Amino acid sequence: MPEDATAIDYVMEKASGPHFSGLRLDGILSSPSPSSSPAAAASNVAADPNAPKQPFVIGVSGGTASGKTTVCDMIIQQLHDHRVVLVNQDSFYRGLTPEESERVHEYNFDHPDAFDTEQLLDCVQKLKNGQSVQVPIYDFKIHRRSSDSFRQVNASDVIILEGILVFHDQRVRNLMNIKIFVDTDADVRLARRIRRDTVERGRDINSVLEMYAKFVKPAFDDFIHPSKKYADVIIPRGGDNHVAIDLIVQHIRTKLGQHDLCKIYPNVYVIQSTFQIRGMHTLIRDREISKHDFVFYSDRLIRLVVEHGLGHLPFTEKQVVTPTASVYTGVDFCKKLCGVSIVRSGESMENALRACCKGIKIGKILIHRDGDNGKQLIYEKLPTDISERHVLLLDPVLATGNSANQAIELLIQKGVPEAHIIFLNLISAPEGIHCVSKRFPSLKIVTSEIDVALNDEFRVIPGLGEFGDRYFGTDD
Repeated sequence: MPEDATAIDYVMEKASGPHFSGLRLDGILSSPSPSSSPAAAASNVAADPNAPKQPFVIGVSGGTASGKTTVCDMIIQQLHDHRVVLVNQDSFYRGLTPEESERVHEYNFDHPDAFDTEQLLDCVQKLKNGQSVQVPIYDFKIHRRSSDSFRQVNASDVIILEGILVFHDQRVRNLMNIKIFVDTDADVRLARRIRRDTVERGRDINSVLEMYAKFVKPAFDDFIHPSKKYADVIIPRGGDNHVAIDLIVQHIRTKLGQHDLCKIYPNVYVIQSTFQIRGMHTLIRDREISKHDFVFYSDRLIRLVVEHGLGHLPFTEKQVVTPTASVYTGVDFCKKLCGVSIVRSGESMENALRACCKGIKIGKILIHRDGDNGKQLIYEKLPTDISERHVLLLDPVLATGNSANQAIELLIQKGVPEAHIIFLNLISAPEGIHCVSKRFPSLKIVTSEIDVALNDEFRVIPGLGEFGDRYFGTDD
């Protein structure tokens, strides 16, 4: 026993690295690659251990000289501890033909056709896939691309795509995780454009004004301003709006710390990893661990998941008087609450729920598991007033998601609003998250780690085996 305790303490001390079940933030897996399977192929999340972590793509649009570049620079400065690259749509202007160059004053540089959108799409897609690209360099004085030089752009954590028409093409918009529109007064933009084009691009003021009246303003009215409706965030006054930029950077930092699936499904929550959580996962995933230790550390992790899930319940403000006769303003817990365990693995989570919520009612649902589909409901016993309660649905492993979907469907048939269900589990497979979140987008999923994929037998990889058998001692 002392030797076992020493080994466990050693693992707890030495366990390190980011969470998501062995998925390192640099895209390297500490666990072996699982074999490919139809289930994994159907998933949008790659199981390739060498696949790079998807970067966060920010689109920044707005009228000419609205302050887009200033906003981008401020975001880059505040994200100094991440690798950030800036891709300007201006780099993808089509080079003018000799005939067009002779009539350059009649060429509309603010029209969508002035850009090589296909090359822009290819560039951003390669960056998202972790590849380096060569971005063309456009010379605004001769209106052509430099034929012998390119800007090397390497894969990064954050890609900022900036330009007046980056929201115009839906294919480009679909590559973005957040879309920002910089909204600045038209007179301010005109003054800035005059200063920029005369100083930086060698043009005279009369040609700048002529181009503005003939092309720039009509293009803004026809193409740029209508694309404002696609923005997730609108920043008035551009770079002068420090509050808006600070909030955006805070949001980006939050997203960068999330699993990719949490960016796709905002109602999926992974509890923040610590070395303690990582160490406990190391222990319960070890096939050599004793049943006693497996149960002990599983219970600890389950308690953390339950506590985190309770934090997503509604609350009301409440004032109490402390022993010092002072008034303390706090919150009152949700009163109408119950648990529902999916038998039998879900029953392992009941003790933790009872320890957190005194006297809580817990219902049960038994679903026959045979293959990947065709689940049959065998048994259900639920509180009679469950439709009036918030429900914590308990199952330690979310694999294919089919059993979970049937349990959730039953709760909804009993009158429980979808938004009142919180699904708690220890580990989740990406396929299961896709399956449940697509069908029930208002339901919340709370888990402690997201694993890599399912194998041919629909087991979670790297996973932890048959949880119920290991927990209740029936795996011999």
